Amino acid sequence: MSTREPLEALTIRPERPEDHDAVRRLVGDAFGGPRVPDLLDDLRAGDGWVDLSFVAEARTDGRAQVVGHVAYTRSVLDAPDRLRDVLVLSPLSVDPAWQRRGVGRRLVLDSLAALGDRPEPLVLLEGSRAYYGRLGFVPAEPLGLRRPSLRIPPPAFQAWPLPAYDAAGGAATVRGTLVYHRTFWDHDCVGLRG
Repeated sequence: MSTREPLEALTIRPERPEDHDAVRRLVGDAFGGPRVPDLLDDLRAGDGWVDLSFVAEARTDGRAQVVGHVAYTRSVLDAPDRLRDVLVLSPLSVDPAWQRRGVGRRLVLDSLAALGDRPEPLVLLEGSRAYYGRLGFVPAEPLGLRRPSLRIPPPAFQAWPLPAYDAAGGAATVRGTLVYHRTFWDHDCVGLRG
């Protein structure tokens, strides 16, 4: 299959240990260096890792190839009543040869569908409002959520309420400041620099 084959030929599935090397290469190619692959390696090794990592797999030249990846890790929301676990979508990576063809869209939407029975009320991220807004993410601040760094432009801080959001009381109780897992800070991967 060439990269011009229909996206229906993609398979979205949970990442397996044997995918790690391919995912590391893919993330490095998508982000232009080792910083984000190193972040991903350390996220996998930490207590924020909840095995919510997915790949987009395509068949090319008769073999399976990982062409996209997304991970969700645990962080906390510093809410008025208590700390609440939330999920952070980061990183999202698509092989440069497969970008702008809907791979990231399929990967995000299919993986979010797999999170329906999770106990966390929210998925939070920082990213392009134009891109993630088309996928259904909403601005986080109107929900009573505060960004963890002033380096994150307000439109970039976005949320996806999961089914547990309403059960937890919605915006009345699920509000506060996102506190990224320490690994994001250790790699200086929060907000924009320069």
